Amino acid sequence: MAEEIPVYLFTGFMDSGKTSLIKDTIFENDFANGSKGLIIMCEDGDVEYDMDKLKAANFQVAEIDSEDEFTEAKLNELNLQYLPEQVFIEYNGTWGIDKIIEAKLPKGWVIVQSLATVDSTTFDLYMNNMRAMMQEQVFASDVVIFNRTDDDTDRGHLRRTIKNINRKAQIVYERKDGTIDERPEELPFDINQDVIELSDADYAIWYMDAMENYKKYDGKVVKFLALVYNPDKLRKGVMVPGRFAMTCCIEDVTFIGFKCKYEDESSIPHKSWITITARVHVEFAREYKGKGPVLYPISIEPAEKPQDELVYFS
Repeated sequence: MAEEIPVYLFTGFMDSGKTSLIKDTIFENDFANGSKGLIIMCEDGDVEYDMDKLKAANFQVAEIDSEDEFTEAKLNELNLQYLPEQVFIEYNGTWGIDKIIEAKLPKGWVIVQSLATVDSTTFDLYMNNMRAMMQEQVFASDVVIFNRTDDDTDRGHLRRTIKNINRKAQIVYERKDGTIDERPEELPFDINQDVIELSDADYAIWYMDAMENYKKYDGKVVKFLALVYNPDKLRKGVMVPGRFAMTCCIEDVTFIGFKCKYEDESSIPHKSWITITARVHVEFAREYKGKGPVLYPISIEPAEKPQDELVYFS
């Protein structure tokens, strides 16, 4: 059986920092370790490679100039020409991501990690004007790196937006000087209160934090206004209180709720509004495909539908 050749995919728009990230990975982190490497460069940015340094690191560069040229035949040609032991693909940010995700790679080539670089200073502009393309960049990424950040960067907003698109992604914040910002993110509510009362403005933020960092909510009591998902097909003793949430526009609206175990769930009508106070227990849940926060009601009160039924990630 042929030995696997690891492929690292770098996505992001031009000037988002892909080339700099590849250079840092190869030179500063000694990632190459002498293995014969190939960089497939699909666009020319402002930052250039130092060919002498790459040669010393046993790396070579090949260019693919157009999306039409990015084919199975071309990749096989490069594989035979360079015989790489590892491959870095610097993908063009304007090409369809499905082109590389669905591509039949040369024998032995395996995409082991996908990294997306994002300029934090232009992220909202791209999301507002080129939303579909921006979402493509980060949808399948294992790591999303926001660069050019500073103390004024709203990291919570960036994180929530990405997690709504790609919940599994690891998010890294890189400052303008190249250092990593490892400060913990502040939440707009106090998790040490006897009862964590969540406003509509807080709900989506809490949802993302509770799904990602569920252990810190184990045993906590929360209270919030919820729309109940409780159709007849849902199994007995379970309902889902939650809210419809929006990131950027109406096309992004999705229902986000929590598994709730309640013996008298049949008394709570489907699509009714309630104010629920519940204790959180961390349990394995099939719906979460692993462990996550499960609610156990302490009190449930009927509530009026709010003027704005939506909550927002940003």
